Amino acid sequence: MIEARQYSYIFFLLFLLGAPRAWSQTSEQKALEEKREQLQNEIREINRLLLSEKKERGTVLDQMEALDKKITVRQQLIRVTNQQANLLNRQINTNIRNISKLKGELQEIKDEYAKMIQKSYQNKSKQNRLMFLLSSESFYQAFKRLQYMKQYTDYRKEQGAQILAKTEELTRLNMDLNEERKVKEVLLAQNTKAKDQLFAEIQEQKALLGTIRQNESKYAKAIDEKKREARKIDQQIENLIRSAIAASNKEAGKTTTSTSKFVLTPEATIVANNFSANKGKLIWPVEKGIKSQGFGIYNDAVYPGIKHQSNGVIIATDPGSKARAIFEGEVIAILAVPGGNKGVQVKHGNFISTYYNLAELYVKKGDKVKIKDELGTIYTNRSNGQTRLKFYLYQDTDRLNPEEWVYRL
Repeated sequence: MIEARQYSYIFFLLFLLGAPRAWSQTSEQKALEEKREQLQNEIREINRLLLSEKKERGTVLDQMEALDKKITVRQQLIRVTNQQANLLNRQINTNIRNISKLKGELQEIKDEYAKMIQKSYQNKSKQNRLMFLLSSESFYQAFKRLQYMKQYTDYRKEQGAQILAKTEELTRLNMDLNEERKVKEVLLAQNTKAKDQLFAEIQEQKALLGTIRQNESKYAKAIDEKKREARKIDQQIENLIRSAIAASNKEAGKTTTSTSKFVLTPEATIVANNFSANKGKLIWPVEKGIKSQGFGIYNDAVYPGIKHQSNGVIIATDPGSKARAIFEGEVIAILAVPGGNKGVQVKHGNFISTYYNLAELYVKKGDKVKIKDELGTIYTNRSNGQTRLKFYLYQDTDRLNPEEWVYRL
């Protein structure tokens, strides 16, 4: 009886120790599912914003870049789905072991309970119990025997409750196991479909690449032009930042001739500190869209041996979308690239956010803006139907990766 109670306590402690692990697996599964949904949504947005009109109006280079982006996201989706399936497989195996263990424990309790019932039946008459008490050699022994009879009855009830509890837990585990197997089957089916789609996209990319190889000089020229345009925009952005630093420091009455760092007033220091404190939590510079090009060095979609440098990020969005301020600040410059579109630079202490490829501006130099204030309408390219915002982030003259600052960019 004492051993049985100790066993119950040990079982309860093991359950409590196992609970955090089960919670962790559930939390991990939830995180993977959120990531998978995010990737699926990104693929839908690539289809809608980057590929929907390209076949009719876009260039082959545009199609190659979009397909390259889509293939990368599709590969991530397959990896995440595999991780989900593997996690579920571990959970299923754990459940199988737990079910096997519970079945053994349940059988032991049932066997012990059957013996108790049999013994109780053999000694169930009131006369036998009375004789058992009356045959005591002393009052103390009679009292102890009475206590024993009560404990024996309580123990029978406890064993019955344990049988019921373990039966219910076994039923729950079996139900969980069946659900997990169903989810795993769905994930495996979705992964098979994703792999088929990936294969089709790779074949489409190969066909496009064949078209490009037939007109290699034409596309090489287009790539060079694209790089020259990017350098021209980057150069103007950085020149404007240096001019703004010089003007700001002069206006503040500082004698420094440095054009690489802002000399901050107490008010500007507060804004800069608030901006820095929001790293990773800043809002998108558009209401909705997808990142079509990230920050840093990347391989060309057509000629992988060619490297490109992206000093900001490019966000694809819907026609008519507006660029919006990611934080409070002051408009310090308006960009106007010859032969290109317009842009706006906003100063946040000693941080500068730049919004380029705007068709129409809503602000002018010197304007104060608040977070989410609209800065201008993003330009839509008539040749391919694309609406893309080029977004840059600097601290003084140092380039920053917007993906580290803007939430889920």
